[in-house]
Amino acid sequence: MLNFYKILFFITMILGTLIAISSYSWLSMWMGLEINLLSIIPLFSNTKNIYPSEAALKYFITQSLASSILLLSIIISLNLKELFLENLQFLNIIMNSSLLTKMGAAPFHAWFPEVMEGLNWNMGLLMLTWQKIAPMILIFYNFHMSMFLLVIILCSTIFSGILGLNQISLRKILAYSSINHISWMLASLLHNQIIWLIYFIVYSIITFNIVIIFKIFQTLTLNQLFNQLNFSKSIKFAFLLNFFSLGGLPPFLGFFPKWLVINNLIINKFYFLSMLLIIFTLITLFFYLRISFSTLMINSNESLIFTSKKLNFKIFFINFITLSGLLISTLILNYF
Repeated sequence: MLNFYKILFFITMILGTLIAISSYSWLSMWMGLEINLLSIIPLFSNTKNIYPSEAALKYFITQSLASSILLLSIIISLNLKELFLENLQFLNIIMNSSLLTKMGAAPFHAWFPEVMEGLNWNMGLLMLTWQKIAPMILIFYNFHMSMFLLVIILCSTIFSGILGLNQISLRKILAYSSINHISWMLASLLHNQIIWLIYFIVYSIITFNIVIIFKIFQTLTLNQLFNQLNFSKSIKFAFLLNFFSLGGLPPFLGFFPKWLVINNLIINKFYFLSMLLIIFTLITLFFYLRISFSTLMINSNESLIFTSKKLNFKIFFINFITLSGLLISTLILNYF
């Protein structure tokens, strides 16, 4: 049974994000972020185990620190701007650092996989998708093309690829995957914000598809995944195609926003950045393929006696639409 207090805090969490992204002043944006933070902490609570309490404490401490730094930079920018006219770039670095810490971009990412590890799949989905919206849009408002942001983009794509290689926890793998996608989203902001919106929507849809399969089968580690997906070829197939889509392989929907980002970077002569993004994303694609091939071929042993849970038609339909979305869109748009 869903508790009524969770419904209340869920609504205020959404309102906090909407206040932050629709405000006209930095102070009210900060207030929106604080409402969002204080609303999501009670949602972490779970009576079945103690890990959400640890995750909530880590999340609260990190976000409070980031909020304090953001408030400090807002106060400086409002009151002492004439003293910092030569150091406005330094002020932007402080403000952007706090927002990047809030969303979990590298090298401010150390809290993110640890918090994800202590949460259930419902809260994990919120952390991977909804909690990225407000900091990203506030970075829109304060976006100045600088070497600092290029370093953040490169750090996010490098760290996520290397640190995700030795993980066996599915929640940590998705956390490092999210850090990799943050680097692509920040790269999409360099010149075109519509590409960011397309990227975020596609990423959220694919993540939702993967998380809902994990939630139905109560899967948390790679060993559980290998054992639980062996009972049904159709479930295994739908799951693997989602991982290919998340990695950005061309026939699937996940390729479309990455193609837009690469195209935009090359048009604006960011050749080196686009090359590094593609190379280090191949590392994340490697551990997606490692999971997929191990599940599909190495650990494939179907039982004729035991039956397991089955996915209903709705989930299969959602998976089919999102996976074949690029093909359907191409076929439809060819006739316009």
